[in-house]
Amino acid sequence: MNHKPLFNINKQIVTLELGNARLKGELVIPDTAKGIILFAHGTEISRDSTRNHNLAHLMRQEGRLATILIDLLTPEEEAIDQRTKHFHCDIRFLATRLVAVTDWLLQSPITHHLNIGYFGTDTGGGAAFLAATIRPLAIKAIVARSGQTDLVSEALSDIQTPTLLIVGGNDLPIIAMNEDAIAQMPAKNKKLEIIPGATHQFGEPGALEEVARLASQWFQHYLTSLETRDIHLHDMHLE
Repeated sequence: MNHKPLFNINKQIVTLELGNARLKGELVIPDTAKGIILFAHGTEISRDSTRNHNLAHLMRQEGRLATILIDLLTPEEEAIDQRTKHFHCDIRFLATRLVAVTDWLLQSPITHHLNIGYFGTDTGGGAAFLAATIRPLAIKAIVARSGQTDLVSEALSDIQTPTLLIVGGNDLPIIAMNEDAIAQMPAKNKKLEIIPGATHQFGEPGALEEVARLASQWFQHYLTSLETRDIHLHDMHLE
């Protein structure tokens, strides 16, 4: 029997005016949410990605987490990137956009009460780490799936935010990269999860669901606990 959810959901398309750039995103907020996950994907993936929509849906199921999926490039910039890959590895540019979206979440009357976490994928993972060093007090948790941590190696030594790295067991180059990254992070709360049999895109049966389960646990611990607002990041401990 299907039970009616014990919460209502507010879903809307938002447009962020960032200087000359206009970025569109999908914002979904359960009325019981305490935290919000900002998806930071690589330039080759749009906010319409089926994989990201599925992950966002799974993370919202308990009603404690909201999500925002947003393109960090304008349509014009996306067209340039498709031809030239100009923005593909420009992590500083992507991080700047991510910080701007973060500031919008902090100021918007519909999201300012929500603790913010980053969910980064591929190059978006690198951008999430760099953005977190720019807004260290605003970002309460980071989860990176197949994160390109080598692109921001200089920023890793500044990461104090609780961080979970998720890598497929068959994605050997990214495993090595993430092992190096987690060793460099001074964050007290950090963890590397390797999902057996999964490849870079986690297309195997059940792999993406396992990503969502691990990410949801991490975000719920660090974004929705009663103590989150009052305890500084370096005093938090994962049981």
